[in-house]
Amino acid sequence: MCMRKRYITNMSQLFILFFFFILFISFSKADPLQDFCVADLTLPQSPAGYSCKNVSQVTVDDFVFTGFRNPSNISNTNMASLTPAFVAQWPALNGLGIAAVYAELAPGGQVPIHSHPGGTELIVVIEGTVIAGFISSSNKAYTKKVDAFEAMIFPQGLLHFQANTGSVKAKYVVSFSSPNPGVQTTSMSLFGNDLPSEILEKVSSIDVVEVKKLKAMFGGTN
Repeated sequence: MCMRKRYITNMSQLFILFFFFILFISFSKADPLQDFCVADLTLPQSPAGYSCKNVSQVTVDDFVFTGFRNPSNISNTNMASLTPAFVAQWPALNGLGIAAVYAELAPGGQVPIHSHPGGTELIVVIEGTVIAGFISSSNKAYTKKVDAFEAMIFPQGLLHFQANTGSVKAKYVVSFSSPNPGVQTTSMSLFGNDLPSEILEKVSSIDVVEVKKLKAMFGGTN
């Protein structure tokens, strides 16, 4: 009798675990019978993305992005123009696992060292040349001059950069393996924060006077 009760208890536990496993899978994956899920940006975003706009309100224009026609201004400190097509700009990307950016770098322009915690990046140069590279978790640097009609990939989460060392404007298209790859710029994260300079001196081995200069440069406090 005890064996039978133990068997029933174990089967019940397995059933509960199986039920929660199926529940988790159902919430963590898109419906395979749903062709697309154009984001309804009027509703809050969840970890799984945005809720879908009613299909009756979806038109072909939702699947066409025209934002690259008007790239952002290149007259800035980095001499770089980055025009994003993330889910916030292009709701049709919701749930599809991709995003894009159109980039222009003036001669001497740069995209400073940064990382994307949420996605892998791929660039395709369409005009000019860029010096691009990334740093692995073992601190090995991989750099290369990338010419027009060549491509380079930057694995998810690794520090990477692009710079135009040529004499003409460089243009390239960036794609990501996520509709919201996120971005963290190293210099801004280190010196654009409110961490006390004395603590930053200890954890970075940079003299506190230099730390304060860098904080002033990047808008940090304390």
